[in-house]
Amino acid sequence: MRITIHGGRVVDPASGRDEFADVAIAGGRIVAIGAVPTDFQPSRTLDARGCVVAPGLVDLAARLRERGMLESELLAAAAGGVTSLVCLPDTDPVLDEPGLVEMLKFRARKLSRCRVFPLGALTRGLQGQALTEMVELTEAGCVGFSQAESAIKDTLVLQRAMMYASSHNLSLWLRPVDPWLGKGIAASGAVATRLGLSGVPVAAETIALHTLFELVRATGARVHLCRLSSAAGVALVRAAKAEGLPVSADVSINSLHLIDEDIGYFDADLRLTPPLRQDRDRLALREALADGTLDALVSDHTPVEGDAKTLPFGEAEPGATGLELLLSLALKWGQDQELSLAQTLARVTSDPVRVLGDALGSLASSAGRLVEGGVADVCVFDPDETWPVTPDVLHSQGKHTPFAFADTGMALPGRVRATLVAGTIAHELR
Repeated sequence: MRITIHGGRVVDPASGRDEFADVAIAGGRIVAIGAVPTDFQPSRTLDARGCVVAPGLVDLAARLRERGMLESELLAAAAGGVTSLVCLPDTDPVLDEPGLVEMLKFRARKLSRCRVFPLGALTRGLQGQALTEMVELTEAGCVGFSQAESAIKDTLVLQRAMMYASSHNLSLWLRPVDPWLGKGIAASGAVATRLGLSGVPVAAETIALHTLFELVRATGARVHLCRLSSAAGVALVRAAKAEGLPVSADVSINSLHLIDEDIGYFDADLRLTPPLRQDRDRLALREALADGTLDALVSDHTPVEGDAKTLPFGEAEPGATGLELLLSLALKWGQDQELSLAQTLARVTSDPVRVLGDALGSLASSAGRLVEGGVADVCVFDPDETWPVTPDVLHSQGKHTPFAFADTGMALPGRVRATLVAGTIAHELR
């Protein structure tokens, strides 16, 4: 399909482009930005007047759960302007065999809603014992290796994994949490004490970070730190980067906007992993994302269906839907931090692509960017329109979110009008 996106404000953080221009698309790629060739005859013209034309969003943390949920969750991604997502390995079944990875990628390609980049399981069944065949999983399409929320208890296994990954130029994606101290339900502090909930101290994160950094120094392995949650953790990451260690890090939309006090009277929609911490932690995370200490903002999308959230807080399943909220909550953070639109969008477009690096293969030069000749992954959104988050507007099977209008009374900024993946319209708001 030959498409012209007409009259929008084209913002590309990677190149610094910020101008009103037309975008011409053909053969799945961007033919021109600005002066459209006179002989270009589009089969569709998208009216983007009053809208921003940006690169498709790149989300580094989304769960696709069961096979039967793939279609709905990729539809949710497209509705949120997400054109590329990294899928955690804790699917059902776990992504620990090449055939499972190949099947996931095949089914995702057939749906044509969003590019899916799987993380392979670091250990078989995520049990933390026997390493998977990482090279074979990479050949099947994995961009890195993760334990999801199943921290490795045996440090010797972790060391061997990092040595192997380093020798084959593979990356590990690990959430820093001590497997023993991280067993609680809420962040340690006054709120957890008042509610009688078992606590997860900041030390659960910092001890794990110290261990990881020592192993990185010893092995040279590349590690992406997933979903930082504390001010102390941010300080350690900042020091590690200053030292030159090959590490990157992200933060979830939940930790960026919420604190433990928001739990209120056991609101299960705020039963999250990592648990929400205090306001000083949120402020540190916001500043670290702004100054580049944290490389990306992620949705941490975890679709939890109804019954699993109607249990008492401590028994409710952790997680919240996030793919459709990523853009809006990024814009809200950018407004609060008084950042430019390009600076804000960089954390969900070009910066996540840098984290993925060579794992993207031929897409590395144009994913998360708007560049002539590059892949036509595009998000068109109205920055001035607000929308209430209600179950009926969410495409995900997971309807639970801490940002629901019924609970907050707050409408979110920025509405996605259209999403294109490889020049195909994956979502269009009518």
